[in-house]
Amino acid sequence: MLKLGVLDFDTSHVVEFTKRLNHKEIANDQWVDGAEVVIGCPGESKIMSERIPGYTKEMEKLGIKLVAKPEDMIGKIDGMLIESQEGTPHWERAKPFLEAGIPCFIDKPFTCSVADARKIIDLSERKNVPVFSSSPLRYAPELVKFVSDAKNRKVLGVLSYGPAPLNERDLERNPGLFHYGIHAVEILYTIMGAGCQRVTCTLEKDSEVVTGQWKDGRLAGIRGIRKGKSDYGFLAFADAGVTHVTLSTRYIYRELLKKIVVFFQTRKSPVDVHVTLEIVAFIEAAFKSGFNHGAGEILALQH
Repeated sequence: MLKLGVLDFDTSHVVEFTKRLNHKEIANDQWVDGAEVVIGCPGESKIMSERIPGYTKEMEKLGIKLVAKPEDMIGKIDGMLIESQEGTPHWERAKPFLEAGIPCFIDKPFTCSVADARKIIDLSERKNVPVFSSSPLRYAPELVKFVSDAKNRKVLGVLSYGPAPLNERDLERNPGLFHYGIHAVEILYTIMGAGCQRVTCTLEKDSEVVTGQWKDGRLAGIRGIRKGKSDYGFLAFADAGVTHVTLSTRYIYRELLKKIVVFFQTRKSPVDVHVTLEIVAFIEAAFKSGFNHGAGEILALQH
């Protein structure tokens, strides 16, 4: 049984992941085998620090040993779950564990800049220690089924959608789609794959629409919803027709955790880390475009 550590308790993922891995206080159809959370560090948060005490109490109730410093978990775990809701500190959070040879799952957003993403990837490759990052929406059963079925047809474009509230407390932390809008971006990339070169973004108070141009000529985009009822889903345009798929969140944590366990077992990420890097570049470019009156932005990867 793999032993995992959890860092930074400002997101519900800390508790929800632990319940599923440790088979506690949750229905058995949500259980995931092969690993368990054995230790955690409540850490800190610049955007939702008020959540930490409550989630700390829940982790204590689940029987998780807690330590004061992240480094206190080194030597006691086989893998690390870095759960900070904010992407900016992920480089500093991941660094000591990668240097110690401990593979890391880094929750979304991977980082909030291409520069930090490259630092993590460079250290991961230099130390030969893998990293994996993903939104749980990537593994929504309806999306997985569509992608499997789409192997026999050509997808020409996609419009994905999802809630994208801004971090109103500090627009420099998890800016734009790096906050919750990243889920819709991950849905988009799960279907389209890598290869976006340029984006334009139309930004308004209640919504954000981003269009990406892929190097093979395909166009695809997302609508980040900030007013009205918001669900997750996508509209896919293929040579065989147009398909609208809505996504349920009921089993997404379970399905993501299955991938996380296999990642720690095999030390191979199910998502190419360079695709994750492009996702960061996509959001970074969209943010710049939105605040530059929709001007086209080339992804930083092309520079």
